[in-house]
Amino acid sequence: MTDQELLDFADKAKEKAYAPYSRFQVGAAILTKEGKVFTGCNVENSSYGAAICAERTAAVKAVSEGYHDFEMIAIASNGSDKETVYPCGICRQFLHEFNSDLKVICQSPDGFETYRLSELMPKGF
Repeated sequence: MTDQELLDFADKAKEKAYAPYSRFQVGAAILTKEGKVFTGCNVENSSYGAAICAERTAAVKAVSEGYHDFEMIAIASNGSDKETVYPCGICRQFLHEFNSDLKVICQSPDGFETYRLSELMPKGF
């Protein structure tokens, strides 16, 4: 699967986001080493700490179906026309649990940027 194809899954997933407070819709698509794609969106809550990011939603869906060997993840948002969207610190640490060298595709005003999770989360634990 190409980077753009995975990003297209994430872009579509953002439309399902529940973001009544921030209006910042985020979608993610994670690809397993077996070739399966799981998508997720952010789900906000009036109790801010109870919110969940798109990246963790996608990963939790995959794990709940028995997949935890992740190859790459793509992230898209409704704000990516203005700035690149990156995973937050909690998501970086969460994903590090499964693959510290995970390929991360971040939607940007110019299309997308790619990183390794180890670049975005050095010295994760």
